[in-house]
Amino acid sequence: MRLFKVHFVLVVMLAGHLYAAADAPAARILPPQFGGWKVSGAARTSPDPAVADPVNAAVLKEYGFNDFESATYIRDDGRKLTLRAARFADTSGAYGAFTFYKTLPMLVEKIGDQAGSLNERVLFYRGNILIDAVFQRLSAMSAAELRELASGLPIATGSTQGLPGLPAYLPSQAYVKNSAKYVLGPLALERVGAPIPAQLVDFGTGAEIVLGKYASSGGEATLMLISYPTPQIAGDHLRKIEAAQSQNAPATFFSRRTGPLVVVVSGALSQSEAKSLLASVNYEADVTWNENTYFDKRNNIGNLVWNALVLCGILMLFALVVGIAFGGLRVLVQRIIPEKVFHREEQVDFISLQLGEKPSETRDANVSPSIKAV
Repeated sequence: MRLFKVHFVLVVMLAGHLYAAADAPAARILPPQFGGWKVSGAARTSPDPAVADPVNAAVLKEYGFNDFESATYIRDDGRKLTLRAARFADTSGAYGAFTFYKTLPMLVEKIGDQAGSLNERVLFYRGNILIDAVFQRLSAMSAAELRELASGLPIATGSTQGLPGLPAYLPSQAYVKNSAKYVLGPLALERVGAPIPAQLVDFGTGAEIVLGKYASSGGEATLMLISYPTPQIAGDHLRKIEAAQSQNAPATFFSRRTGPLVVVVSGALSQSEAKSLLASVNYEADVTWNENTYFDKRNNIGNLVWNALVLCGILMLFALVVGIAFGGLRVLVQRIIPEKVFHREEQVDFISLQLGEKPSETRDANVSPSIKAV
């Protein structure tokens, strides 16, 4: 009965701990002050993407939206700044949302990981956090103040920091600035106006998409890159895409596959321009082989040489000690017991062969040289 009570108490404590952890509010995104700006009033927080953007709430979910926070800041001179911060599951989600909201007229800024500005609005992301800042009035220090804000954001650590590698395959020649869009779901693909519908892309396979606008002789063309987990999956979907497009018979649709990437070009461009743009995208496999370098204390060659020198020193010291001990013992025994242990008689008989005598000096030349004891 007592054991049952103990188990019951432990279960209740564990349930209470889990309930408290589930209801615990997420860590704040925005600081109380930075760069001379101080928060005014209470910040607004919510885990609902509809609070962040009622129109594109479903798109934010596709990018891995976690929570949202907004606050108003003021300075001593009376200026105001409104900040809206959205936190995502990883850096790829924040980057994708940044490309979704970025517009063509924006100027490139050096704030956070990437940033763009248009009049009093500045949009940037750092790590897994996207910031939308609207100034009441800009100043020469506005960019520096936002850089200070970016450096203090509670960004995620570990594997969530990596940016997607797919946008790096967009060619730079004839690229229209700020036109890249990184897409992770069908709703975002529909909003950015892709040349291929979501059902042909099949996001269920783990596909990622990046689109970019390119200038051509006839106007603008859209380059669409679809990344699949394997080249086999990419080949199957390319055949489906080409079969679907052949029925519509578009005159300005071109496609190819390179590795696990499906490349699609559509728009007002000639066939030669389309082939050149397709050929500019080539997948390169990056194979990493993590082999043990054995550069540890046990397998370091320098450590081996040092241990060999130490061993030689120990052997030399041992030989010196043994030699001194053996010589000292002999001298000591000789003094205590003289002419008993290490003594030998001065005259010792030995056998010698008289090989130096000439044959004429011997009695018989055929007789072997004599052997005598001395």
